[in-house]
Amino acid sequence: MRFQSSISSLLLFLFLATSSAQLFGQLSGFSKEDLIKYTADAPFERFEDGRPKVPDQYIEALKNSSSEMVYGPLRRAGFTNQWVDGWKLLQPDKKLVGRVFTAQFMPVRKDVNDIIEADALGEGKKISNNQRVINKLQPGDVLVVDLFGKIEEGTFVGDNLAAAVFAASGNGFVIDGAVRDLDGIIPQGMPGYVRGFHVSALADVMLTGINIPVRIGNTTVMPGDIVLGDREGLTFIPASVIADVARSSKLTELHDVWTKAKFATGNYQSSDLYPKPSDPKLLKEFEEWRDAELAKLGMEPPEK
Repeated sequence: MRFQSSISSLLLFLFLATSSAQLFGQLSGFSKEDLIKYTADAPFERFEDGRPKVPDQYIEALKNSSSEMVYGPLRRAGFTNQWVDGWKLLQPDKKLVGRVFTAQFMPVRKDVNDIIEADALGEGKKISNNQRVINKLQPGDVLVVDLFGKIEEGTFVGDNLAAAVFAASGNGFVIDGAVRDLDGIIPQGMPGYVRGFHVSALADVMLTGINIPVRIGNTTVMPGDIVLGDREGLTFIPASVIADVARSSKLTELHDVWTKAKFATGNYQSSDLYPKPSDPKLLKEFEEWRDAELAKLGMEPPEK
């Protein structure tokens, strides 16, 4: 009886895993309903795939932000594991900001991968596992791929498929793995964060999930997070706190812009302006300028 119970449990697991794969040719037990459940605190509309649709205004507000500007607000909100470093950047002069679209790969296991690929083939013509991911991207997405740090044969895209990513999303990508054809990717201009480069093609891996939670470094990344990338690393911002984080980041950005411009005149010592103007007249000048800039963005001034 115990043996029959174990067999029944295994069959149930395989049924749920394959039936929830959402026609992507993948192994996944994380459904659209699960995604909505685990991001229920995000007060936004949803994409068809269940991801929170963070409004563009918050994404725009972060485009001049930095790792430091969002680090404090996230920690105050209770999110202490959102920043990941150690990347190789394809475009160091460009920020990466957008809504996260995830994919997960694992080392290939023949018996499991045979079923994944058979399901994928049953949906139509044979399409490679990385292209099945790329074909699901929407404008504004940032593709985030968990390739468990694999470099050799962990090259998710070369120059042609990088062009396909950029055409579909108009945005860059994060590959916890590698890319190839670097001389063909760099001139395309999309920002990218990777662990390395290799001449080999993607091999010996299987697609185990699309738009499921993935681990990138020491961070749990959810589909629909907002990713912010700068020279120092990547921050994954939960959709549930994006409004507060974007606002706090913008306040810091405006403070820094005004302060550095004043220092550039050569008329002030460090303690005259930082951390805030010591002269009440200068403080009033700063606050009026800051509030006017916030008004342009449709943001209320901070309480005094």
